[in-house]
Amino acid sequence: MLKLFSWRRSAPQTLNLYSSTFFHKPLSPITLISRFLTQQQPLPEEPYDPPFSPTTKPLKPSKQKGRNKKKKQKKSQNESSTDSEEGKSFPLMSDLPFDFRYSYSETNTSIEPIGFREPPRFSPFGPGRLDRKWTGTCAPADQAGDLEKIAEQRSAVLGEPLSEEEISELVERYRHSDCSRQINLGKGGVTHNMIDDIHNHWKRAEAVRIKCLGVPTLDMDNVCFHLEDKSGGKIIYRHINILLLYRGRNYDPKKRSIIPMMLWKPHAPIYPRLVKNVADGLTFEETKEMRNRGLLLPPLMKLSRNGVYVNVVERVREAFQTEQVIRLDCSYMGTSDCKKIGVKLRELVPCVPILFKDEQIILWRGKKGLEEDSCVDAQSRIMTV
Repeated sequence: MLKLFSWRRSAPQTLNLYSSTFFHKPLSPITLISRFLTQQQPLPEEPYDPPFSPTTKPLKPSKQKGRNKKKKQKKSQNESSTDSEEGKSFPLMSDLPFDFRYSYSETNTSIEPIGFREPPRFSPFGPGRLDRKWTGTCAPADQAGDLEKIAEQRSAVLGEPLSEEEISELVERYRHSDCSRQINLGKGGVTHNMIDDIHNHWKRAEAVRIKCLGVPTLDMDNVCFHLEDKSGGKIIYRHINILLLYRGRNYDPKKRSIIPMMLWKPHAPIYPRLVKNVADGLTFEETKEMRNRGLLLPPLMKLSRNGVYVNVVERVREAFQTEQVIRLDCSYMGTSDCKKIGVKLRELVPCVPILFKDEQIILWRGKKGLEEDSCVDAQSRIMTV
């Protein structure tokens, strides 16, 4: 209302029945309302706001909180430090008979790299911390150990085989998803530092639950072999991608072998090209035709990122009984995972990867499939004759 009637405020006047203004000229209701609003007393500019009451307990300074956090961090680091390097002098002398690598299950020792992305002289174990020399892909053992002696030592640690009741008891205790003794195995496979994690769990538990996801699940037999071979334990339970690794009856954490920690992940070396311009056994036009045909085919399977690929090899083998070319849809997985899947399928099926494009894998069954088809056609002709 004040905005609508923005005239100059006058001094407040009181209306009286005997005043001349009251009888001489009648006022409109709008003017009466405006005068009533202007005659109201203004609100106080600064309302009464009492101060806060003083606190009974003084606040602790922030320096003490920072010190407490640092102490907790140091305690957690000391607790998580492994027994394999405590109280040892560098360089460490390890009696493990195998070569140290970043990943044991995801590297093929038969294929030699053609180059390196970082100088091989930089060891991921740190300068002067290991008595072995880093070659760019591994730290080889100086001397090959006696296989019979190693087998005897492992059998002595494992002791007598477990009975069915003992196995069922351990499985019921450690197979559930809420188990605190769990290690996640990802696309790196069985890594070097994972062996140390397994031994740290074995200090307080008889078995470890290992959940496998990603590319290593294509070949679970390979994962199980490297877990048993590198850790010295035994797998007592296997269901799809869940494993239980048992430490043994006579396991003593104080007598465990020295496992030097890998301080960073080394860069992957450069390997020969996976897909050739012209596939073996085909001409350039035939390979081009195969690639175009594969891109137009419906996908045999759609693989998700960090999924479980246990049945992929069987499905591909079954599809190659009737088809020459198949396509796998690997959307949102990344080119590196697609190539890793192609390398594993080339060895396990076997087949020939002829194209990686837009996260799609095109596989050809190779020469053997053509020879088998020709033999089947010849036999069918003989039977008809």
